Amino acid sequence: MTEENLDWISVGHIDDLPEGRVKTVTARTTSICLVHFDGQWAAMNNHCPHQRGPLGEGSIEKGVDDKCWIRCPWHGWDFDPLTGKPPGGHEDSGQDTYPVDIRDGEIFVGIETEPPHERTVTDVMVDTLANWGVQSVFGMVGHSNLGLSDAIRLAVVDGKMSYFGIRHEGAAAFAASAYGKLTGTPAACLTIAGPGATNLLTGLWDAKVDRAPVLALTGQVQTQVMGPGAFQDIDLRSAFSAVTAFSQPVLGSSNHAELASLACKTAIVEQNVSHLIFPDDVQTNLSDQTPGAPEGRVTHAPVLPAPSEINKAIALIKGAKRPMIVVGHGAYAHRDDVIALAESLGAPVLTTFKAKGLVPDSHPNAGGVLGRSGTPIASWFMNEADLIIALGTSFSNHTGIEASKPIIQVDHERMQLGKFHPVELPIWGDVGAFCDALRGSDCTNPAADKQIPELAERWDIWRREKQTRLQENLGKGIHSFAIFEVLGRLVPDNTIFAVDVGNNTYSFGRYLETKGSQRVLMSGYLGSIGFGLPAAMGAWAATQDKADLKGCKVVSISGDGGFGQYPMEFTTAVKYGMDITHILLHNGELGKISKEQKSGEWPVWETDLQNPGFAAFARLCGGHGTKVTDAADIEAAIKEALDHKGPALVEIMTDADLV
Repeated sequence: MTEENLDWISVGHIDDLPEGRVKTVTARTTSICLVHFDGQWAAMNNHCPHQRGPLGEGSIEKGVDDKCWIRCPWHGWDFDPLTGKPPGGHEDSGQDTYPVDIRDGEIFVGIETEPPHERTVTDVMVDTLANWGVQSVFGMVGHSNLGLSDAIRLAVVDGKMSYFGIRHEGAAAFAASAYGKLTGTPAACLTIAGPGATNLLTGLWDAKVDRAPVLALTGQVQTQVMGPGAFQDIDLRSAFSAVTAFSQPVLGSSNHAELASLACKTAIVEQNVSHLIFPDDVQTNLSDQTPGAPEGRVTHAPVLPAPSEINKAIALIKGAKRPMIVVGHGAYAHRDDVIALAESLGAPVLTTFKAKGLVPDSHPNAGGVLGRSGTPIASWFMNEADLIIALGTSFSNHTGIEASKPIIQVDHERMQLGKFHPVELPIWGDVGAFCDALRGSDCTNPAADKQIPELAERWDIWRREKQTRLQENLGKGIHSFAIFEVLGRLVPDNTIFAVDVGNNTYSFGRYLETKGSQRVLMSGYLGSIGFGLPAAMGAWAATQDKADLKGCKVVSISGDGGFGQYPMEFTTAVKYGMDITHILLHNGELGKISKEQKSGEWPVWETDLQNPGFAAFARLCGGHGTKVTDAADIEAAIKEALDHKGPALVEIMTDADLV
């Protein structure tokens, strides 16, 4: 090709590179070693033929023959600075060179016109993921996922996906888990081989035990060095086997579209974790396969309860004087049906912590959260109930559903029915279908009518009790109720809360009264510290992807211990303009653990924390940050943070004993 047909790309200025030096430059996407030697300029392929060492990071040195050579910094191979020819003694014939032109002090390198993009294995697989509805990817680009990353980049350019570059892979997994919990559809998390992949495991376990769909996409070393113990080579399929419902390597001869389709189908249908392993060399193999799609591969038919079981349920409800409904996270898709059933029965509705907000506390039938993080209202009605209707709940020991009482349990997964102990009537079916089946029947007991007025009385007692707690002041910080009373009033009706673990979360469950269509995301069965902020990132991404979540406000809540797990993700939120308000309860210790040590009659030991100023940290990251030391300033600080367009943090100095 003649020089007239080349693309001339500017790679810098002559003042950028002194005489006798080399440097790496990029012309379009071509990596070039630029040379300034003996008053001349040269450009050559930057990759040494021995393991692709970067010549532009090397140096020009004299050899034993007193001739000057470019020496590769990795393994010392030599090349002529101007011609790229080797001195002999190794198998290559020298580096390809490119013409150089100096124009008014600016350096131009001539490279061939970029050919049309040829479809690769990862192009096929990423397009398949997009066809199955994967819209957001959280991850870190690295040396063993570059081909896959470029396929994702092209999907982003085409508007098929969004990508969020995180600072720690664990945060990517938590963000994807929260996305799956909120939407029922998978987001993906991307990592390199070895440590990048293993950093996903905690977040993936969170997704698995809480039944959230997630796709894990991990790079892997090249196939020819897998096994003997190459750099960052570990057995990823074995490492991920316990946490995944689907885990497969992508090989050159694989049916790539089918592998990606099965990964998506497994994640969606089983509400579980799928994992694809991409060896480095396979990622850029050419492919003419047609991307897969979900059409004809999934069904949305509900599981209908057996009529005989419905008749038994009607008889039990009709005979109950104090029936009560307990709803779990599995009933979220049927919240309107649950509310209608509660209203028709005149029954109080208690929620598990994971289902907080499913029936808003502002509703006349709402009794708040049941269990360790709950309200005395809920525990009172649990004690008084003579029948429990459990809908979509898995009976966590933290929830405290009383096993000795008659229980009707409804779940679409048979293994959840009577999982921890026998129940009076296990019913296999969707919660919505169960509610529909009861809708036309007469199953009310006139004796149950008094429960709704009792609910109002119990709420009045509890609200007066909460106000008296504001008088508690040990001189060590603000009472947590003061925070959540204000936050509950100020947040919009469509807020999505992402909560961490610890005393801050117990107080949130106990004190904040939900309203409207608010949702709560938490690390339920795993109970992992650090979930809050990454989960908010996942929730925010979902508000950009899903029409029914557009405009929802995202608020995350943590203690100083939880925020300290992934603090640099605040810069991720800043980078992508995520409209997240983070409420940070700062008490200088792992307060819940201190409390447990005291309860167990252990000395309080090593729960104190050395912290920075978190509000100042937020501002240094480029976001909004406010510190509150006086309860009188809480409302103004939270309102300002909620109004801020972008990531905002409110650091509130609290007392670890006032929870």
